[in-house]
Amino acid sequence: MKIVVQLVLWVIIGVLGYFVFNSVNGPVKFNKIKQARYAKAVENLRDIRTAQLAYRSVTGKFAKDPVKLVAFIDTAKFTLTQRRDSSFIRFNKILKIDEPRDTVIIDTLGYASVKDSLFKTGNHKNMIKIPIEGIESNFEMDAGYINKNDLRIPVFEAKVSKDVLLHDQDKDLLAQEKEVRSVDEVNGGFLSVGSMTEVMTSGNWPRTYGANDQ
Repeated sequence: MKIVVQLVLWVIIGVLGYFVFNSVNGPVKFNKIKQARYAKAVENLRDIRTAQLAYRSVTGKFAKDPVKLVAFIDTAKFTLTQRRDSSFIRFNKILKIDEPRDTVIIDTLGYASVKDSLFKTGNHKNMIKIPIEGIESNFEMDAGYINKNDLRIPVFEAKVSKDVLLHDQDKDLLAQEKEVRSVDEVNGGFLSVGSMTEVMTSGNWPRTYGANDQ
């Protein structure tokens, strides 16, 4: 009888030990996977931002279509300019005298490939894809305009849901991650850059994942 009781106790101890181990190791493993996947996603989001800022500098707006954004990188060119001060004489018809006037002259020096300037390795080709094994999806991307102080300002946003990035992880830990509020974490349910409601091109990740502004 004692042997049976001892065996039962050992089984109970083993089961309890397993649950205790999982309760400690589960969050540790989750955070390790989360950080690795966030880092990969941030790298692509930073490339998207770089591409969007280049697109705006050439066209005056942001790209809504990711296919057009990639094509833009492959074909577009920056205009290289030089700004210099100058002056000239203008006759004042009222005072009947010549008056000096200052002006700024912008000279076009040439053109430079956007791709060669920003994406020499060609990594822009896959920047729209979520770079996580087993996930066959693209980042969500939008662009448009908002009105601020009577000005029509171009904006864009690229994002991916934490549900997508961590789709195969513990659902309780994922739910907690989506509710996190901390300066050292990614707040909310998305990893994103830019905004469709604010004039900003920064990302919502902490600097531990890389620069979040440009």
